[in-house]
Amino acid sequence: MTLPSLFVAHGSPMLALEDHEYVRFLQDISQQFRTPKAIVLFSAHWDTPDQSMTVDETHSTMHDFYGFPEEMYKLNYPAAGDLRLNAVIDGIFKQKNLHYVPIEGRGLDHGAWVILQKMYPEANIPVIELSVDSKRSPKEQYDIGSMLAELRKEDVLVIASGGLVHNLRKLNDSPQPDAWAVEFDNWIVEQLEQWDLRTLFEYEHKAPHAEQAVPRYAVEHFIPLFYAMGAADDDRTAKRLFQDYQYGNLSLNCWMFGS
Repeated sequence: MTLPSLFVAHGSPMLALEDHEYVRFLQDISQQFRTPKAIVLFSAHWDTPDQSMTVDETHSTMHDFYGFPEEMYKLNYPAAGDLRLNAVIDGIFKQKNLHYVPIEGRGLDHGAWVILQKMYPEANIPVIELSVDSKRSPKEQYDIGSMLAELRKEDVLVIASGGLVHNLRKLNDSPQPDAWAVEFDNWIVEQLEQWDLRTLFEYEHKAPHAEQAVPRYAVEHFIPLFYAMGAADDDRTAKRLFQDYQYGNLSLNCWMFGS
């Protein structure tokens, strides 16, 4: 059975220390499919014009945030890299004529390790992190993800980490989710369940409240969705596994594509 690809919201960095329903969901999600041999992860916190890829035997842990409790800066996720898988991806990108840049010594940013430390706390699965490019079109982002679809047949789990509604300027202390955020997420649900790429690729113009949900300064958090979908282009099925909100509208959701 082929592994799925996942879109996983990483929320606030504080997710690393929190204990709530979404955290417990992430801790249990690995029960839904077999343990992968490796993980390839697209992170919203690595936005580059050239496709980039970590090429390390071991990863350091980036604390790429500020103003958080001191305990956050002591957390470590010492996952290994996978140079053999790096070589496989290198071959795929070259075959598909995708220029990419290998990066040594970068480490895993919090878009990667915060969710991985919940999903695979023992850090015993090799990880390769890939960048996203918010300047590319949704179709280009989808197509890059699709280049890696074959890896899922080799027990490689493809994850894209971001956030469908991610507007830090709109956060509030409301106990109920803002109606505009829910309406936007529900529109996404409809398009994903129908795998309506034409409509979804035009989300900026067609989705309700798109400017609030995906502000210009935070597009990189939404686009990992397209990379995750592309990685399941050979099996165009979508299933929402979790949906909740923090701070009024920060969307905590997880989608599984393919099977």
